[in-house]
Amino acid sequence: MNEDVLTNQHIVRYENGNLIETTDHYVTEFPLTIMVNGEEFATVICSPNHMEELVLGFLASEGAILKNDDLKSIQIDDSKGFAHVELTKSLNERFEYSTKRMIASCCGKSREFYFQNDAAIAKTSMSKITLIPSQVLNMMTRLQSASKIFKQTGGLHNAAISDGEAFFEHRQDIGRHNALDKLYGYCIQHHIPIRDKVLIFSGRISSEILIKAAKIGVGVILSKSAPTTLAVSLAQDLNITAIGFIRDGNFNVYSHPERITATKTN
Repeated sequence: MNEDVLTNQHIVRYENGNLIETTDHYVTEFPLTIMVNGEEFATVICSPNHMEELVLGFLASEGAILKNDDLKSIQIDDSKGFAHVELTKSLNERFEYSTKRMIASCCGKSREFYFQNDAAIAKTSMSKITLIPSQVLNMMTRLQSASKIFKQTGGLHNAAISDGEAFFEHRQDIGRHNALDKLYGYCIQHHIPIRDKVLIFSGRISSEILIKAAKIGVGVILSKSAPTTLAVSLAQDLNITAIGFIRDGNFNVYSHPERITATKTN
């Protein structure tokens, strides 16, 4: 499978009053069409790495599968840009997949959402996790340390999932939702319990990202950026602790602050 997320290209750069020829790195954009039981399900614009995790996490977050046992096989044909998925049963009839969908890499309205499906799949968190401030700061520091390709290109979203202690898994993608789907897919593949885990994210916490966190089933989401008002409202309703502006040893807790304690309780 093609794991290259970087492309090298000769460019002309204007610097210090001069035009110079040099080489630059930028991220690869890859269209992956997901076929489910022989029918086209969606095309996801992504970074071409961890694509099996991406497909599995995307299908789970869309409600097409509920667990790894619903999956018969995934075959990635990266030479043609297809993922062929066979499920153990037909797609759940309570969701509508009658139209082909293009899931773009960029943010906001370019990504298509079915709000009825979101409401059905998003979970109210039952997480019992508690964190002390040093754990919050350390997880964000670790995400930033892992984001080496972002530092080269500035073109990727970074996300990680952690328990605040030893477990930490990092993924990156041109699409912010894709990075979270890759993490979700990893946890499904490896049968890792998610309820008492934390999502660490490089971008702002929008309502879409908060819904994605609720679909995955975590109780805490961290970001170095700000949340939106709708995201905070959803976090309150879904019992998710949203923490933002994690910078310079400080952070803001926007919802359910009871999970942040001065001393460790679990």
